[in-house]
Amino acid sequence: MPRYAIKTPPHHATWSQFLDVWRAADEIDLFESAWNWDHFYPLAEPYDGPNLEGWTMLGALAQATSRIRIGAMVNGMHHRHPAVTANMAATLDHISDGRFELGMGAGWNVMESDAYGIPLGTLKERSDRFEEGMEVIVSLLTRPTTDFSGAWFELADARCEPKPVQERIPIVVGGKGRQRTLRTAARFADQWDMTFPSQPSEWLELDEVLRGHCERVGRDESEITRSIHLGFADDADPAALRDEAASFFDVGVDIVVWSMRGAVDARRLAPLAEALT
Repeated sequence: MPRYAIKTPPHHATWSQFLDVWRAADEIDLFESAWNWDHFYPLAEPYDGPNLEGWTMLGALAQATSRIRIGAMVNGMHHRHPAVTANMAATLDHISDGRFELGMGAGWNVMESDAYGIPLGTLKERSDRFEEGMEVIVSLLTRPTTDFSGAWFELADARCEPKPVQERIPIVVGGKGRQRTLRTAARFADQWDMTFPSQPSEWLELDEVLRGHCERVGRDESEITRSIHLGFADDADPAALRDEAASFFDVGVDIVVWSMRGAVDARRLAPLAEALT
């Protein structure tokens, strides 16, 4: 059965607008989850415009909703030490009463990283840090104590308490990197997300790569849910969006995340949901 989510990029709008959209989505059963992102600058022009911080938003949105699952798609590993991320994730799971999902990626935005002096690193460094960090996060969220010694992180008898409400916080790994990101997804992800594939054949090609990594690391690929982002523009025909989503569901995608483009307006959700039903 097709599954749907929404995403509100937290730029170029006000807090009250985002709040209205998430409250509306919470009342529409068709949408199973709602997402923002972990960026500090807008990702659409004007780049000097407003962009609200994602984790802070999620704490408030968890209290403003009651049904819909919540998360950021995806958090950059380089933005926080993974032990900090694990503690934040566990706390949000309590605030949301077990509705939190942890989206993670290696990071990519040079503009904001350079502006803030947050080291991003080479592609290899990002991938190495990402894989190490995921091991740290999973351990802290599931084990009483964690000892870890790696190239990027060192932990000694480390704790993360309280543990999440959920037995396991679902981990969503986002990215298209064939060699490393998809390998990390094969090792740790409950869900793999691909942003804005141009056509089903592009998604199928990367899905095959993910399957290969799963085989090599000994993971059952069927344990990993597949999701994609599709754009949801102001002037889009809801029926055309339904047909676009269907072409991806037909080849094996499980969830379509509708990423809002244009006006952040709660009134846009009901016509979309009606067309998708």
